[in-house]
Amino acid sequence: MTFNIALNFEDGITRFIQCNAGEKVLDAAYRQKVNLPMDCSDGVCGTCKCHCTSGEYGLGDDYLEEALSEEEADERQVLTCQMVPTSDCVIDVPVAAAQCKTALATLGAEVQQVNLLSDTAIELVVKLDDALAFLPGQYINIQVPGTPQVRAYSFSSLPGADVGSFLIRNVPGGLMSQWLTQRARPGDRLTLSGPMGSFYLRNGERPLLMLAGGTGLAPLLSMLQTLAAQGSTRPVTLLYGVTRDGDLVKTQELDAFIAQLPGYRWLPVVADAQSACPQRGFVTEHLDEAMLNDGDVDIYLCGPPPMVNAVSTALRERGISPAGFWYEKFIASQSAAA
Repeated sequence: MTFNIALNFEDGITRFIQCNAGEKVLDAAYRQKVNLPMDCSDGVCGTCKCHCTSGEYGLGDDYLEEALSEEEADERQVLTCQMVPTSDCVIDVPVAAAQCKTALATLGAEVQQVNLLSDTAIELVVKLDDALAFLPGQYINIQVPGTPQVRAYSFSSLPGADVGSFLIRNVPGGLMSQWLTQRARPGDRLTLSGPMGSFYLRNGERPLLMLAGGTGLAPLLSMLQTLAAQGSTRPVTLLYGVTRDGDLVKTQELDAFIAQLPGYRWLPVVADAQSACPQRGFVTEHLDEAMLNDGDVDIYLCGPPPMVNAVSTALRERGISPAGFWYEKFIASQSAAA
């Protein structure tokens, strides 16, 4: 039996390694040429201390209190030289990837589809040369063909598959937008690097509140697919905010989760005052008490900076401190000519 261990480095790079049953994380990492910090490898110095954000493991008793205190162990701090996983795990490593002699993974992909979902959203579907492990919610860099420029896009697809999909904002004059809408054809080759990002789905039992703005829906789709694949029974509410009715995309896919996730619901929110949508205005105007659950809720928010700032302000003004609050701001890139 082997376990997938995601190592999240402080510079945002994620590297996946496989750990055999009974094997220590430090040994598994070295076996796969990832030099995690260490001095002694005997549980004495504490140099290999990291934080395990999810998963089950054992630490044994062969380490000193000076290397890892009881309080630190209770907070899921671990010594990778002593940590033996008993499930898949996610570990935060407090150094840059380069310090561990690893870097972004680079892989190739082939364009399968480019779908113009609306005036503002493009769906890119690619066939990856190799199936890619990533944490639901993470992003990858895609090089714009014919240029040295890269753009970062969150996966909207399920991790571990050999087909990946992305929701990309259609930016007038945008370098990637122009390539996708004017030149991209099935079979075109792409170079990708990653995965990256600290915005990803955490394990837990609390109700989930997901807030998406425009193409910020992408990472939340990946999270929802993961929850469905896991057979999750966590209550999930998604508020999906857009500017106009025509900006709403992937609605059939969002509806399909109703049959897959008990306790799931989603609500569109349209800013246009002339919209036919029952929820008009901004997402912050539709955060009710049930969704916020007196703060006993995990919130995942992805959207443009004004939306992220507005939600943070609204929570603060209402005196709500969520048990978990993770967000990602995205800013669409434009070409120099634009």
